[in-house]
Amino acid sequence: MGAEKNKKPSYLLSVLTNKCPRCRQGYIYKEKNAYLLKTTVRMEEKCPECGQPTEIEVGFYYGTGYVSYAISVAVCVASFIAWWVIIGMSLNDNRFFYWLGFNAVLLVVIQPLLMRLSRTLWLSWFVKYNPKWKEQKVDTASTERVISEQMGNW
Repeated sequence: MGAEKNKKPSYLLSVLTNKCPRCRQGYIYKEKNAYLLKTTVRMEEKCPECGQPTEIEVGFYYGTGYVSYAISVAVCVASFIAWWVIIGMSLNDNRFFYWLGFNAVLLVVIQPLLMRLSRTLWLSWFVKYNPKWKEQKVDTASTERVISEQMGNW
């Protein structure tokens, strides 16, 4: 049983389930359902488990647009390959245009999930897992550029 307590939580699973990258225990979004569109990207101010701030600096999440774009391109490529294998492609009919329509609908449907995934990934690249998160306090030096009076002004 002691080995189970010391087991490091999976990085991939913690990112896919939108958990804090520092402790991989607490959920960083206020709502677990990504399809409640008014609250899709509302995040906890701090992780409820370890206290890690979710906004390291003002405008921190601007870079998630690049991450979301890369994931969207990967989804498009995967859906194209799946369409090609399952249905096939031809220059003699409209299958390519049907795929374009299917792909557009797919991207619109999974957009809330992509936005959350890109934010969680972005945060996990700047905040590393700490196996001793219960004993060690959050490093506030990494959040020194946050000005609480300016939060939400952009």
